Amino acid sequence: MFTGLSAFPLTPMNEAAIDDAAFIRLVERLAAAGVDSIGGLGSTGNYAYLTPAERRHVGRLAVEHAGDIPVIIGISALRTRDVLALAEDAQSIGASAVLLAPMSYQPLSEAEVFGLYQAVTTHLSVPLCVYDNPRTTHFQFSDALYERIAALPNVASIKIPGVPEGTVAARERIERLRARLGPRITLGVSGDPMAARGLNAGCDAWYSVIGGLFPETALRITRAAQAGEADRAIAMCEHLQPLWTQFERHGGGLRVVATAAELLGLAGSPCLPRPLMALEGDERNTLAELLDQLRLA
Repeated sequence: MFTGLSAFPLTPMNEAAIDDAAFIRLVERLAAAGVDSIGGLGSTGNYAYLTPAERRHVGRLAVEHAGDIPVIIGISALRTRDVLALAEDAQSIGASAVLLAPMSYQPLSEAEVFGLYQAVTTHLSVPLCVYDNPRTTHFQFSDALYERIAALPNVASIKIPGVPEGTVAARERIERLRARLGPRITLGVSGDPMAARGLNAGCDAWYSVIGGLFPETALRITRAAQAGEADRAIAMCEHLQPLWTQFERHGGGLRVVATAAELLGLAGSPCLPRPLMALEGDERNTLAELLDQLRLA
């Protein structure tokens, strides 16, 4: 489950409601493509903007429409009390695993983050993936903290934010982490522009934003890396550089994939919770032209 392509779909919504039909369409698209797992309610799924009831509803839809594909449900929240409740919800609706980032308003210490994972893992009956996303959480994990958390029960994977540039530096980074964490913990790369580099360096999984909208494209990169075709995986990833440029320009992948979903008729417009907005005007037109050129699937 924590290997290969883990695809994280958008949760389309407007200010009135979640677009159930669009979300189901996205999940079924992933299942039909044969992704290795589906990550519901990650950052691309806008978990932070939903009520607990809405999150339970979205999680249930993901599980019900994923077929045989395992579903990982995000349970991050500001308070440990709420994380525990979300974990219970995720387990009760049939999630195969959960994903947890140290979400905060006040800056967190390493002791507080360890305490969060310690409290949650003792109440789990499914595996947990540690979600290291400093762009959104503003928390930086140390390798020592990774090691402490990895020793907790039910921790199975760490979603790292990326790997260094350069083949040798990337591989050395993954080897150092494996030496500290042991064989039980899988490592998954996020930061889509670094996907091929991370997989080639020895990461077990790609936790992917574009995989949630363009699963076949992401699967081709993943399968090439898994087959040892490192140069081919890098070439396919570099082919998408214009898309990665859009990610960087717009603060990450969310606004870009949301706009792409709207342009392709996979989600209505608007499909993001306010104050978030999809791209407009010239920026939207530029993305439409880019999607036509890249022919993503």
